[in-house]
Amino acid sequence: MANWSDPRQSAAPFTTGAAARSDAYDAGLRSYMLSVYNYMTSGVLLTGIVAMLFAWGGATSPAARVLLGGGPLAWIIMFAPLGFVFAMSFGQARMKTSTLQMMFWGFSVVMGLSLSTIFLAYSSTAIATSFFGTAAAFAGLSLYGYTTKRDLSAMGTFFLMGLIGLIVAMLINLFVHSSALAMVISLVGVLLFAGLTAYDTQRTKSIYAHVAGTPMMTRVVIMSALNLYLDFINMFLFILRLQGGGGRN
Repeated sequence: MANWSDPRQSAAPFTTGAAARSDAYDAGLRSYMLSVYNYMTSGVLLTGIVAMLFAWGGATSPAARVLLGGGPLAWIIMFAPLGFVFAMSFGQARMKTSTLQMMFWGFSVVMGLSLSTIFLAYSSTAIATSFFGTAAAFAGLSLYGYTTKRDLSAMGTFFLMGLIGLIVAMLINLFVHSSALAMVISLVGVLLFAGLTAYDTQRTKSIYAHVAGTPMMTRVVIMSALNLYLDFINMFLFILRLQGGGGRN
């Protein structure tokens, strides 16, 4: 009798090992993405709570007295979020993880202070409608970015140029005060941050392969959450602006 072995039997341990590694990778990826979304969602909720409390009381609220009243403190509050973003983006490699976490929560708080005036300018119905509409759109776009096989990385330059153009248009409209231009800016802003939501989700997913099991992973989670947070907030604000003043209730 010939002395041979079934190749399927010898290959089985390798197949099982590969499947186990794949399952472990998928589980790690799910945990990583869940951490990103937990940070992002918690940051958005914290911002909303701070904004609502700061604007509580309407015309007599701290938001009305400080932000609408003008003065150095108003400018500090308005530009503080930008300072946090720059500090986190350029200093993340030198910061301790705990420091970066505190910076993220601090950013969420000052963003809430800065955005509190929307509760003075828009009705609660307009804010709620815009928020839940944004949440639904964000969920769908993020799911697309996570599941699509299409490589969205090539669109990064396009989104960057679009963002620069949008900022320039917004600066121009500060001087011309064109309602038509404001409408176009809002429409383009919604589309741009919708695309960025899918793009940033896919990029967040792809980064996992490079940081899994490394000390950098928590930092990447926080910075990825910050990117998605900014996509959500900006899309929400542009959708809200499309509704107009809405009048306060």
